[in-house]
Amino acid sequence: MLCLCFALLASGASAQQLYTGSAGIVATEVDAMYVRGLQYLARTQSAEGNWPDEPQQGEPAVTALALVSLLAHGDDPNLGPYNSTIRRALDYILKHSDPATGYIGPTMYNHGFATLALAESYGAVDDPRIGPALQKAVRLILSAQKANQKHAWRYDPAASDADTTVSGAQMVALCAARNAGIPVPEQNIQNGINFFLSCQTSDGGIGYQTPTAPNCTRTAIACVVLALAKEKNAPAFKAAFDYLQKTRPNENYAQYLLYYDSQAWFHGSPDLWQNWNRDNIASLRHTQTAEGNWDGQIGATFATACSLLSLALNYRYLPIYER
Repeated sequence: MLCLCFALLASGASAQQLYTGSAGIVATEVDAMYVRGLQYLARTQSAEGNWPDEPQQGEPAVTALALVSLLAHGDDPNLGPYNSTIRRALDYILKHSDPATGYIGPTMYNHGFATLALAESYGAVDDPRIGPALQKAVRLILSAQKANQKHAWRYDPAASDADTTVSGAQMVALCAARNAGIPVPEQNIQNGINFFLSCQTSDGGIGYQTPTAPNCTRTAIACVVLALAKEKNAPAFKAAFDYLQKTRPNENYAQYLLYYDSQAWFHGSPDLWQNWNRDNIASLRHTQTAEGNWDGQIGATFATACSLLSLALNYRYLPIYER
């Protein structure tokens, strides 16, 4: 369900005045950027509910992230200005949910992000199909983990090996589902955390499948997973966040990093996040196109959704974005 709404900043206030707490405010410039992005998504959505610029045409992961970015603005999802966009996106995701297994394929990447979108929609969007689909999706994540030798996840639900990127999507989805009231055993959360810990290097970074060759994206994913699992006081979280502070990102798929990096800084330090947030706003202000989107290697819809979700931490309407 949506958490309590926060007031918008009165017209004419400084863009430096950002969200600061329970009586928080959002700069009008930030909101204007966000609305332009949402208008782009609403304008470019296909009649089927997905977005035609997706590199892997027909896969629901990008649609799921776009849906979450729509929900994150806090407009009424049933009667608000984007209700039809939200419903078409949900229709598309639910259409790809296997009625027997709940699998929203064709990969576990798609399944994880789609499950997150269902969890954030559950209790907010008036649609009786969401609850049963979400329960099945969660059961599939749990069964795939049980069958996996690493007690984590890979691209296929029947895979025996695992990696931290696919596992991150499943862990975030499980935490979101748990927030929504879907039963998720704590042991499954701990098993997932243990896999991430097995991939942590001595300097706090996170590798792909082993504790080697860490990078910022995988380390940010681990920070988000540990934070959502209420492990922010654990040494592993502190070491991972320290790695992020000391390491300059130098990798592809900038928006994919941005999606997780924004949350990692948000959970890692309220004070440091304020500085990170100002820099991010300035960067996104300069890179948003006249059409309202952002561009990236995985397409404009993915880049726009991830950019909006990095800004959405200024609102904190979604349960998954609470500290």
